[in-house]
Amino acid sequence: MSVKKIDAEGVAPSAGAAAAVVAMTPKRPPRSETYARMAKEAAVRVIPPLVVLALLTLVWELICRRAGSTLPPPSRVFKDTKELILDPFFDHGGIDKGLFWHLSASLQRVAYGYSIAAIVGIALGTLVGQSVWAMRGLDPLFQVLRTIPPLAWLPLSLAAFRDGQPSAIFVIFITSVWPIIINTAVGIRNIPQDYRNVAAVVQLNPLEFFGKIMIPAAAPYIFTGLRIGIGLSWLAIVAAEMLIGGVGIGFFIWDAWNSSHISEIILALFYVGIIGFVLDRLIAGLGKFVTHGTAQS
Repeated sequence: MSVKKIDAEGVAPSAGAAAAVVAMTPKRPPRSETYARMAKEAAVRVIPPLVVLALLTLVWELICRRAGSTLPPPSRVFKDTKELILDPFFDHGGIDKGLFWHLSASLQRVAYGYSIAAIVGIALGTLVGQSVWAMRGLDPLFQVLRTIPPLAWLPLSLAAFRDGQPSAIFVIFITSVWPIIINTAVGIRNIPQDYRNVAAVVQLNPLEFFGKIMIPAAAPYIFTGLRIGIGLSWLAIVAAEMLIGGVGIGFFIWDAWNSSHISEIILALFYVGIIGFVLDRLIAGLGKFVTHGTAQS
């Protein structure tokens, strides 16, 4: 036996009415409109920086073309560094390498030091944020140590490790760990009391509380510290490599200065800035993904 559906007025809807309801389903916008909207959003983000960059380049060109200028204009920079731009992968042995190898060596050191700083920083920040005694004992020490300039640690690390590679990694670690510790501790202390009450009701053990409550709630603060840390890491490695020598973008800049190759210095600074921006965007994108958009981008 079939049963008909009755509407609010007690009347069964006809087949035509059902078809009319189906026909009223909203249609998806055409792909051309979607692509046009995406292109417009991309243009709003990309065009203003390009216009500003073009104006700055023009001003730089006009100022440095004048007689007696000590810095080369952009046209001369490109002319002097054309081979480095077109062939960044050459390797003639020793330190005579293309920019790719110098940047790669610097990024490897940053990866090691920053990874250690992230692990240690989150762990210590969690301890300081969760324990009042740990905060009273460790926070004053952290506040003192974080004010020491990065390069001030380099002679001590060279004396301890007797090698430039671990010394540079230690400088990266000791420079970037402080903002991670401080921001993580702030995030842990700002966990709402309701979250802690729920954890007590469902009887979460410390490990479950750490993974399910503590880290997700403090994630926006943690990624803020990680973003600051990655910027400091990149700054520290460039400065440290100027002193320890070897392959690296910092040593490349210092060697170019000793050789009076100002155009090569400008090119290297351009690459340093671009890579620093990319690293920051990567951490920001990861934070936005992990925190579902609650971390600042």
